Amino acid sequence: MTEVTRESMEYDVVIVGAGPAGLSAAIRLKQIDPELEVVVLEKGSEVGAHILSGAVLDTSGLDQLIPDWKDKGAPITVPVKKDNFYMLGEAGAMRIPNWPMPPLMSNHGKYIVSMGNVCRWMAEQAEGLGVEIFPGMAASEIVWDGDRVAGVVAGEFGKEADGSEGPGYEPGMELRGKYVMIAEGVRGSLAKVVMEKHNLSDGHCPQKFGLGMKEIWEIDPAKHREGTVTHTMGWPLNGNAGGGSFIYHLENNQVYVGFVVHLNYENPYLYPYMEFQRFKHHPMVAELLEGGKRVAYGARAISEGGWQSIPKLTVPGAVLLGCSAGLVNVPRIKGNHNAMLSGIAAAEAAAAAIKGGRSGDELTEYEADLRSGPIAKDLKKVRNVKPMWSKWGMIPSLVFGGFDMWTNDLFGFSLFGTLKHGKSDAKATGEAKNFKEIEYPKPDGKLSFDRLTNVSFSFTNHEESQPCHLKLKDPSVPISVNLPKYAEPAQRYCPAGVYEVLESAEGPEFRINFQNCVHCKTCDIKDPSQNINWTTPQGGDGPNYPNM
Repeated sequence: MTEVTRESMEYDVVIVGAGPAGLSAAIRLKQIDPELEVVVLEKGSEVGAHILSGAVLDTSGLDQLIPDWKDKGAPITVPVKKDNFYMLGEAGAMRIPNWPMPPLMSNHGKYIVSMGNVCRWMAEQAEGLGVEIFPGMAASEIVWDGDRVAGVVAGEFGKEADGSEGPGYEPGMELRGKYVMIAEGVRGSLAKVVMEKHNLSDGHCPQKFGLGMKEIWEIDPAKHREGTVTHTMGWPLNGNAGGGSFIYHLENNQVYVGFVVHLNYENPYLYPYMEFQRFKHHPMVAELLEGGKRVAYGARAISEGGWQSIPKLTVPGAVLLGCSAGLVNVPRIKGNHNAMLSGIAAAEAAAAAIKGGRSGDELTEYEADLRSGPIAKDLKKVRNVKPMWSKWGMIPSLVFGGFDMWTNDLFGFSLFGTLKHGKSDAKATGEAKNFKEIEYPKPDGKLSFDRLTNVSFSFTNHEESQPCHLKLKDPSVPISVNLPKYAEPAQRYCPAGVYEVLESAEGPEFRINFQNCVHCKTCDIKDPSQNINWTTPQGGDGPNYPNM
C-alpha cells in the first residue's frame, strides 16, 4: 500500500468544528492578536448545516465574547416571556409551579434562538476579523508527532465504496498548528481518538448521553405565543426511560418541538423516535400542532454526564472544547453558553502561550480556568441531578435534585457530596429476554411521521459511491450477538432509520443505509457491543439543517 503524499499548510491555531465553541475560540484569538493565523474546519456544507440545539440561549458566553452583539445584528431577538413546566399523564397534564425551582432554572433573560443561525452570524464576525473558515472540509485524521497532536488531515475526497482511490481522488491536506482545538460536538471522531490514545477519561465517570430529536412546526397564528417556553416530563416515557420534551415558540408562527431520551435505558425494545412521535398525540401538544405543518426535522446526541464526566481536556498540542468536553448543564438543558466560554478560555491560553514562544505543549492554563471559572460554577451546582435520576427515578430526583440545587445555589455545598455515574449507556442495555416488546401506534402522517419521511426534512445527503462511514469492528456481531441477545436495538435507537435487519433466504442480514445518517452519533454511544465506530464521511455530506 503506497503512502499518501499530502500538501501541508501551517497555522498558529487549527480549530475543528464551526459550532459555538470553535467559533468563539477563533474570534477571541483574533481579538487578542490580529496577526495570529487561525483556521476553522467545518464538515457541514456550510456553517450551521450540522448545528442542532433546542435552544434557549443563556447569553453569558456571548456577552463576554461580543458585548455589543445586539448592535451587530445577532439573530437573537426572541426573549423568553413565559416559562411552563408540566408533568404529563396519558390524557392530562399537571402544571408544576415555578416558585419551588431554584433561580438557576429560570429562563428569564434568556432567548429562544436557532443556534444554526447564531453560528452563521458568528462565522461572519470571525471572517471579519480575518479568520479562515473552510466549510465542507471534514477533518478525518489526527496528524501525530509522537504523542503530540501536530495537526489534522482534512478535505479527502473521491474514495470508492471499497476504500480504494477513485479517478477523482483528492488526498486532502495536512493543516498543522502550534495548537489544535477540537470542537466537533458530542462524541466527535477525532476527540475519541485523542481521548483513547491519552486515556483522558481515566479517573473520571463515564460520559452519559441523551438523544435529542427536534421538529420545526409552522402553526396556526391564533395558537402562537412568541417567547413561551414549555418543558414536560412523564408520559409517554414513564418508567421506561428518563427524558422529556421542550416546546419553544419563536418568531413567524414557528414552534420548536423537541424530545430527549436518556440513553441509559435498559429495555432494548424502546424506540426513542416513536416515543417522540407518540408524544405529539398528547392532547396538550396535539391541540397546539393541529392545523400546522412540520417544516424540518433533525436529531443529535447530547452529553449529559456533567461535572463528573468531564475528561482531562489537554494533551500535547491539543485541547477539547464545548460538547467534545461534555459541558452541558442537564437540568437547565443548556450548553451553548459553556461551549462559548470554553472557546474563550482556550483562546486566551493559546494566545498567551504563542506570545511566550511556546508551541505543541499542554495548555494546562485552559483546564485550570475551566475547572475553577464560570463553567465549573455552572456545572458543579447541578452535578447530582443526572445520577439521582439514573439511580432513583424521575420523582425522587425531582425532589432531592431540586433540594440539592437549592443548597448548592444558596450555600455552595451539597449534602450528597458528588454522586457518581454508573456504567456506560451501552452497558446499561438489558437483554431482550428480560423485557416485553413495546407496541407503538402507527404514525398518522399529520402529527406523527415515519422515520424515512422525517429524514427527508433534514435535507440529508451522502455521496453513495464513498465508503460507508459507519464502521463495524466485527461485521458478524449484529446478527450473531446483538440480534439474539438484544433484539438488535440499532433498528430502533437510530432516529434516521440507518440500520435494518432484513430476512433473506440465507437468514437475517444486517443492512446499513448510511445515506440516511444525520450524524447524531447515537449508534456509536448505545450499541451494546460497542461494535459501531462513527467516522466522518467526506466533507459537506450529511444533514443540511436550515435553521435548527
